[in-house]
Amino acid sequence: MSAQNIFLIGLMAVGKSTVGRRLASVLGCPFVDSDEEIERRAGAAISWIFDVEGESGFRDREQQVIDDLSQREGIVLATGGGVVLRNVNRRRLADRGLVVHLHSPLDRLLARTKNDRNRPLLQSDNPRKVLEELYAQREPLYAEIADLKIMTAQQSVNGLVSHLLKKIKAQSSSG
Repeated sequence: MSAQNIFLIGLMAVGKSTVGRRLASVLGCPFVDSDEEIERRAGAAISWIFDVEGESGFRDREQQVIDDLSQREGIVLATGGGVVLRNVNRRRLADRGLVVHLHSPLDRLLARTKNDRNRPLLQSDNPRKVLEELYAQREPLYAEIADLKIMTAQQSVNGLVSHLLKKIKAQSSSG
């Protein structure tokens, strides 16, 4: 199981980075956060990239990073919430690893992002409406490529990782 890539997808603030770090630690494999990698390569924050290059410029950078990272072996990768917007990203993730969709109720996501100024898409007068629109747009795309779907709202990170490991082992032995 250690050579298999595990790609975490889902809306912003669902816990992809937190769960991914813990999962990678338990598996003894590298963890990578695609948003952090984009920032590292650009030498700038994602909010700055959005301001200067727009969402399409950010998505171009994201596509390149996803292509590079998904070609590695044996990593846990936390992706940005909008990674599924481009078909090429969905195909690369689906073809190159086990895709785990982390899901959480919108109210929980809203509470987690309420005071976060580092999420460019939520800098609006009505962040709930934005999250609802993102959910409606992205949920079918997550479902299209997800091998597993896990609810993150009901348990601790350690409990969630334990549950996820059981599901991954079951998926590996049946697939």
